[in-house]
Amino acid sequence: MTQPLHAEDKPILDWIERRRDWLESRLLELVNINSGTHNRVGVDHTGERFAALFSEQLGASVDKVTLDPWQQVTLQGQIIEKKLGALWCLRKRRDAPIQVLLCGHLDTVFAKDSTFQSAAYLDKNTLNAPGAADMKGGILVMLTALEALDQHPLCEQIGWTVLLNPDEEIGSPGSAGWLAKEAPHHHLGLAYEPSLPDGNLAGQRKGSGNFTLVVNGRSAHAGREPEKGRNAISAAARAIDALDRLNGARDGLTVNVGIIAGGETTNQVPERAVVKFNIRIKMPDDANWVLTQLENIQLSINQQDGFNAKLHGSFGRMPKVLDSSHNALYQLLQRCGQQLQLDLSWHPTGGCCDGNNLSSLGLPNIDTLGVRGGLIHSPDEFICLDSLTERASLSALLLFELARNGLPFITQPDTGEASP
Repeated sequence: MTQPLHAEDKPILDWIERRRDWLESRLLELVNINSGTHNRVGVDHTGERFAALFSEQLGASVDKVTLDPWQQVTLQGQIIEKKLGALWCLRKRRDAPIQVLLCGHLDTVFAKDSTFQSAAYLDKNTLNAPGAADMKGGILVMLTALEALDQHPLCEQIGWTVLLNPDEEIGSPGSAGWLAKEAPHHHLGLAYEPSLPDGNLAGQRKGSGNFTLVVNGRSAHAGREPEKGRNAISAAARAIDALDRLNGARDGLTVNVGIIAGGETTNQVPERAVVKFNIRIKMPDDANWVLTQLENIQLSINQQDGFNAKLHGSFGRMPKVLDSSHNALYQLLQRCGQQLQLDLSWHPTGGCCDGNNLSSLGLPNIDTLGVRGGLIHSPDEFICLDSLTERASLSALLLFELARNGLPFITQPDTGEASP
């Protein structure tokens, strides 16, 4: 039987409902700032706007963090460094008995020169805009839930850290270290990726690794002296065939060769080929098995006369597996949803996010607490605007229940000093 709302909760939830117009106005301002991952100026501008909101509305402490550059292998096989936008660390009540780590990302997949740059209403409740669902709307949900917590008589029971990172859409290569530093100092994590299109939640998630194989052979004239050449594209093709045969070799294992590059002209034996691919795994133990297979593929090329292959990359995100602590947290959220007439469930997905990172660090988390919407990562991305207040109410209730009844599982975070 669904528990009725507590008397002290209802007026705060009513306040959230009245926040709809304010949230919509802020969202319209934010989606008009391009914050494609590699547009550092736009990402930092977005971070500054959000940091100001958390400071002004919540009195949070604010730290702007410069991240190490991201190393990338180009299609010419060279390693280059790309600077990332800043990470923002916001905190309040660091001495409270329950500590919550909330995560959101400032970047979108829409580059500075993308044709998708502005917002348009599809109807009164549906806004088509870059990053509206993924995840500027989600960060506004987070902000509102924390504002609601501040109004609750038990707010002193919960302290929190918010990490807003600039690089989630490329796998959080620069910010992963900060997630690892902060996770041990918190009891649970909340991340504000958009919910599944039907409003339900992602549960178990596959892990993901991005890799680049650079194959070097030997150039030669394709007509006069082809025998003196070593065709890097041909060697790469054999490697691609071996990669393709890994699909399904372990339960849920998928390999997607996404980019190949090599050669300059058809009358020259190509001396270099570059293959970029993604691998998804279902269980953590699969990672070592896959890495062994990749080493064998690389070795098979290097054992051939005149060829040299180098493998770059790693599993940046390990699988999120739902243990008893995760399940207890999801069930608590489900009960909170029932108080709002929301029938929530959670489902496995092949996608991944910072929730994977937190889970692999031992931090139970729910990572789809953001808005309802859909068609993310496309010019048709949209947000259901009524979900700004709906999802803020859901997170607020979860925080209220944690403050009232404590954690739904047993855990003890590191009591040492967290990162500055």
